[in-house]
Amino acid sequence: MDDDTRWLTADELRAWTRLEAVVELLPGALDGPLRRAAELSHYEYLVLAKLSEAPDRTLRMSELAARTNATLPRLSHVSARLEARGYLERRTCADDRRATNASLTGAGWRKVVATAPEHVRSVRDAVIDALTPEQIAQLDAIATAVLRRIDPEDRLQMLATPTTAA
Repeated sequence: MDDDTRWLTADELRAWTRLEAVVELLPGALDGPLRRAAELSHYEYLVLAKLSEAPDRTLRMSELAARTNATLPRLSHVSARLEARGYLERRTCADDRRATNASLTGAGWRKVVATAPEHVRSVRDAVIDALTPEQIAQLDAIATAVLRRIDPEDRLQMLATPTTAA
């Protein structure tokens, strides 16, 4: 056994295992309602939402992958499904013929707008409404501190800019 290991205290272990449970259970809690209400997975909605927030509703696939924490193959697979449904289109980047841009279509924009209320309801139901305003502030501070450690380059762009909507 490594004598230099800083083992977790009982309180730290309890906090860690509860966070671990949240990380495991939250995707399903958000995915199910979106699938039922909008026939989108949470990740599909996230892709469309990130495009909806981008200038001209367009991002390079590599940037979209970074903002959604996905590999390019996973994003490409999901984008193909969304493209088949008419929600996004992919085109060669005019500035760099080696790159591909993803753009939200009019139908994709309408899908994001129609789906956003269900997403917000799911976020409120699973997380926000379970907390007091003081706990929301604590959660923000805790998440920011952890993100500074695990995403120091701010790939998901959660540290540099404040988020104003779910």
